[in-house]
Amino acid sequence: QQQQQHQRGEAAAHASACASAATGSKQQTPKIPEVGSVLTVRWKDDTYHQGTVVDVRDNAGSPSLYYIHYHDYDRRLDEWVPLERIDLNDFHASDVSNLNTPGRKLTRNMKRKHDEINHVQKTYAEMDPTTAELEKEHEKVTKVRYINKIHLGKFEVDAWYFSPYPDEYGRAEMLYICEWCLKYMKLPQTLQNHACPLRQPPGREIYRKGCVSVYEVDGAQHKVYAQNLCLLAKLFLDHKTLYFDVEPFLFYVTCEIDAEGAHVVGYFSKEKVSEEGNNLACILTLPPFQRKGYGRFLIAFSYELSKAEGKIGSPEKPLSDLGKLSYRSYWTWVLLNVLHEHKQSLSIPVLSEATSITQEDIVSTLQALNLCKYWRGQHVVCVTPKLIEEHLNTKRYKPPTIAIDPKALRWTPPVPAAASSKRH
Repeated sequence: QQQQQHQRGEAAAHASACASAATGSKQQTPKIPEVGSVLTVRWKDDTYHQGTVVDVRDNAGSPSLYYIHYHDYDRRLDEWVPLERIDLNDFHASDVSNLNTPGRKLTRNMKRKHDEINHVQKTYAEMDPTTAELEKEHEKVTKVRYINKIHLGKFEVDAWYFSPYPDEYGRAEMLYICEWCLKYMKLPQTLQNHACPLRQPPGREIYRKGCVSVYEVDGAQHKVYAQNLCLLAKLFLDHKTLYFDVEPFLFYVTCEIDAEGAHVVGYFSKEKVSEEGNNLACILTLPPFQRKGYGRFLIAFSYELSKAEGKIGSPEKPLSDLGKLSYRSYWTWVLLNVLHEHKQSLSIPVLSEATSITQEDIVSTLQALNLCKYWRGQHVVCVTPKLIEEHLNTKRYKPPTIAIDPKALRWTPPVPAAASSKRH
């Protein structure tokens, strides 16, 4: 009996040793992420988020870096991360959505609001076939962003999206950009040695009020500057297709003026000839100058030019989620103020003539405010002075931070010329 117990003890010890050896073997060969792996990553704020490995890059003799797209977050948060920020014990075979929580059913309306707040793009199944194919091609080309930061003037700015800078510049982790001519360089020494003759954008100044200035730059006359501006903008814009054919466009570059010169804060572009009647093609406020009122200023300026041309205008569609919010805010403020000044209800066509906003944009804005009804085959504005006052007094509708002074505009509409309508 003692011999049997001794044999059982030896067998148990052997099994335990084998298990330990197997465990040790597993610990010695940790799982390595690869393209398509779904895993958990530690963010810089020590919170954990799930994402998918989009690409893997050798890091010049150091451990590899992994390009991660985080689930339910905008692509501008995609980033290269080292292995130590990845939880190697938490691999998943498929995408995991964090929208549903135990005991909580996500309704379609709740999902729509979540997607709007977090700027979640539609899935391919939710798009029409043509749009889905275009989105797939766009994602294939732009899915990996190699440029992490740019040095521009006194700022170091995180890049948000892929931009097609040529050759080795597009693979540099950091680009050094001259804030005057927008020339791009790989090394800080090159920027220091760069003797730029400019202290303002090329082209002509068409607006100056205080320290805010606007320059009109013709893409045909200043092609290199316009191309550099588009490349810079693409680092912060996801769904604008960019070509190097900038000649059909005018660029309205907004600057802050100081003793050094005119520092670029943002711009919008418009086609010289727009068959659709668009008064704006692309708009951007650079990140260091966002939330200061420049986005609203640029939108308002595009309509000020439309008024000077005697035209009704609208931005190029479709708008991004953030673009919709910005334009809806501008349209609402303008329309409420026009209605408030006239102390009476105005027709849609009269509002359009007074503001240079298209009737379609006016109707959609007023319907969102419940100030427009469809009656006897036409849209009718339904307002009272008291209702207008109530809307204007809410915190949602703030006056512009940077107001435009039409008297400071020194501009006459350019003479139309034959131009390609190719987008940039």
